[in-house]
Amino acid sequence: MGLQAAAQMSLAPYAVHMAPERGRRLHAEEDSLTRSPWQRDRDRVVHSSGFRRLQYKTQVFINHEGDFFRTRLTHSLEVAQVARSMARYLRLDEDLTEAVALAHDLGHTPFGHAGEEALAAQMQPWGGFDHNTQALRQVTLLERRYLAFDGLNLTWETLEGLAKHNGPVRNPSARLREIDAQWSLDLGTYASAEAQVAALADDIAYHGHDLDDGVKSGLLSLDDLVDVPLVGDALRDARKLAANLPKDTPHIKQRIRHEMVRRVIHALTTDVLVCTRKRLADLAPQSVEEIRAASEPVVAFSPEMAEANKSIRKFLFAKLYRHWRVNRMTYKAKHVTSELFTILVESPQLLPDGWREPALAGDEAGLRRTVADYVASMTDRYAMEEHRRLTDLSIAG
Repeated sequence: MGLQAAAQMSLAPYAVHMAPERGRRLHAEEDSLTRSPWQRDRDRVVHSSGFRRLQYKTQVFINHEGDFFRTRLTHSLEVAQVARSMARYLRLDEDLTEAVALAHDLGHTPFGHAGEEALAAQMQPWGGFDHNTQALRQVTLLERRYLAFDGLNLTWETLEGLAKHNGPVRNPSARLREIDAQWSLDLGTYASAEAQVAALADDIAYHGHDLDDGVKSGLLSLDDLVDVPLVGDALRDARKLAANLPKDTPHIKQRIRHEMVRRVIHALTTDVLVCTRKRLADLAPQSVEEIRAASEPVVAFSPEMAEANKSIRKFLFAKLYRHWRVNRMTYKAKHVTSELFTILVESPQLLPDGWREPALAGDEAGLRRTVADYVASMTDRYAMEEHRRLTDLSIAG
């Protein structure tokens, strides 16, 4: 028995299995002798240009604000780690889970949500813009690595996970409808449990690391967190442990912060696993199709933890994401993104090779979509440099 066959036998009946699987729909490829379809998907994501660019794309803090804050790349790696651990416990396909987790932010613009909001406003009359749909566009069209096709030729199961990891899409955008017309992603149903795990791992990871980065940046203090549900309890437990350490223990405040974050992540993850096991026991699904057809997600927080999770998000929005210092960077980031878009739409001849030709060859909608793709592909620092090249006479074009 081969390693792949043995791994498949250990999966739960409701996991995604290699056979039957919908596979690579547009461009047929021979199966690998050494890797499952989703191992290949994961590897293609990791080797993609879009994935490497995440290294210099904003999570909360713009790249130049500090070397030790999270970026979209480190965020994606943390999501994948949490997701893979949960998938193993639930006997799901770890490689498919990891592929969705690693690819879920490939459509993010420079400057995080600030850049996305700016592009969405510019593209609103022209089919809109959102990072989830852009991630699908990145992996199905914009990656240019293979001689035989554009995109990464990922499996249907991975594309489904990117499209629906947050649940059924009842009102898809025009852009998502175009993608669905090619791949028929069953947008009205839930995604596999593997994709649902990746979605919850995203919540868990960013709450943990944004609390960590918020305190590390000085925008939040530990005392600010005392009354936040779940976080306050984790902080009190960490401080109790610290009280028993020798007075001269180095980096004690840093250790308290890390212990608090570790406990928050552990509590959120454990709750998801306990609640999901209960939901699976109640539904008793015997195939992934029963997961997709369910009336609610099978991977979920308990009601009590969902409320705590919502409170953490509300706190972070009010105290971190809307902090006046973050607001200033958000304002500047939106301005740079919008101005880049406007300049390049008005003067597409300024676009570099590879972008200029399709922009000039298309109609107005095609021009704007090409410019949006170009701007969305930029890292924070490339966007700032390109803005200076286009607006500052003292800098060579």
